[in-house]
Amino acid sequence: MSFFKFLGTRRLLQSSRAWTALLLLSPLALLAQTPGQTVRLVVGYAAGGPVDAAARLFAPALSRELGQPVVVENRAGAGGAMGGDAVAKATPNGLLLFFAASPTMTISPHVLKSMPFDPAKDVTPIAPILSYSNVLVVNKDQPFKTVPELISYAKANPNKLAYGSAGMGASNHLSGELFALRTGTTLTHVPYKGNAPAMTDVIGGQINMMFDIIGSARNYVASGRVLAMAVTSRERNVSMPDVPTMREAGLADYEVGGWYGLYGPAKLPADMVQRLNEATRKALAGDELKTKWAEQGYDLWVGSPQLLAERAARELALWATVTKGIQVQ
Repeated sequence: MSFFKFLGTRRLLQSSRAWTALLLLSPLALLAQTPGQTVRLVVGYAAGGPVDAAARLFAPALSRELGQPVVVENRAGAGGAMGGDAVAKATPNGLLLFFAASPTMTISPHVLKSMPFDPAKDVTPIAPILSYSNVLVVNKDQPFKTVPELISYAKANPNKLAYGSAGMGASNHLSGELFALRTGTTLTHVPYKGNAPAMTDVIGGQINMMFDIIGSARNYVASGRVLAMAVTSRERNVSMPDVPTMREAGLADYEVGGWYGLYGPAKLPADMVQRLNEATRKALAGDELKTKWAEQGYDLWVGSPQLLAERAARELALWATVTKGIQVQ
């Protein structure tokens, strides 16, 4: 071999190695080629709450499908927005993901004075995970036992009925606002620091009613401590089959639901989104996870990134109307 041929071959090998090194440094390679690297699943709420509990069930299932460790990281604040902001600003390498609750993506942009990130632009939708609905529960000693009776009573007694929520701008607060808007009634909102203390006051009669997540309210309903009037989903919930929907109770245009979805940083490569979406679908297919979440009143919500993006956009528009005049920070 001549000296010039040898030199050309050497340069070709060096160039090939350089391209290989660049490939290994790409975001897709970091996720697909280094299974030992930990994926951090950010939750925008404190440990111990319903979003955190759902994420901690999901993390090991996702880990099995990815072949990588997946750990939950709590970054609480601003109604989940601090966690979303951390992911929005992260390197798009698939190693920092957002386990998002719908209020952060669809309500917080309307009620926070300063939203740290734009849910429609600064993060990448990856996969739907869960959906849930609320149930309207009332103190069992109230003079009304059905939704039509409640509406009649509220119209005859403006501002006399008080409903509780987990706080200003929470999804169950806005469920009440939407109920008042759709029924032409005026209700008094009483914000609490969480669902549990609000439920305690419904049971005790300090307030008349509240909208609560079905998984949280189910035991109180089953024990007879509160009366369940209607669920806010389009269909009846399997864990409360005897409770009618709002539509069945006469409110044809009332449907409210929440959801959890998986997001990544902006500009997450399309092939990485596809891989993470497929891993999420497989994780959700397991019977154990399905059973545990069903016990908590959740429904599996499996689909494409587009499905998640479309629902988020639709609900963002809905809450823009309901939240007029509401600001929490």
